[in-house]
Amino acid sequence: MKEYKAILFDLDDTLLDRNQAVDNLFIVLLEESYGNVEETLKEEMLRKFKEYDKKSYGISDKTAVIESFYNEFPPLYRLTQIQDFWNHHFPQCFSISEHTLDLLKDIQENMKVAIITNGTIHRQKAKIMNTRLQEYFNVIVISEEVALEKPDPRIFEYTLNKLQVQPEDALFVGDNLEKDVKGPQGAGLKGIWFNPSGVENDSDIEPDDEIQSLDELLHYLTPKQVT
Repeated sequence: MKEYKAILFDLDDTLLDRNQAVDNLFIVLLEESYGNVEETLKEEMLRKFKEYDKKSYGISDKTAVIESFYNEFPPLYRLTQIQDFWNHHFPQCFSISEHTLDLLKDIQENMKVAIITNGTIHRQKAKIMNTRLQEYFNVIVISEEVALEKPDPRIFEYTLNKLQVQPEDALFVGDNLEKDVKGPQGAGLKGIWFNPSGVENDSDIEPDDEIQSLDELLHYLTPKQVT
């Protein structure tokens, strides 16, 4: 097997479980705006909250998410600074397992590692700092900082230049076929699709590999790299 020199990662829904974080933020919103809610209604509210969040994915201003939610479920107390609420609480709703951190440490000891994430500087940096991920990466690139975003090949080229690694010596791992597979492939990297739920690929994008667990990345460490 080819010996690779770097692995680059997507952040949300790859290293961090954004879906669980949305669940956690919903609980905070309930406490702030609704108080006690009957369990059956709470399940319906969570489903709708996730629908509104999904519609806004990739949009930095999240005011419409909660305003739409309030319109459907009138609150006892209406937040006045919705964007500030989201910016403050959402990054704190993310967590990462010690197992994943140990895996990243093993990879970092043998290869260069980077994160490339689309999003705002404030929120993405807060997520990274709150989960200590900055300790495990040589380079972290946030789209807002560099005025480029995935799947633009230039954001991958920019990151590789900072790592001082050639495209053919690098892998990119992420959950989105367009942004995390086709994007890096367009810049000359191998695109690995992180697909833990086993979703069917009904696109014309062909990943170089598909994994359901980040543990499978150890396969890309050569025998002399594995301790």
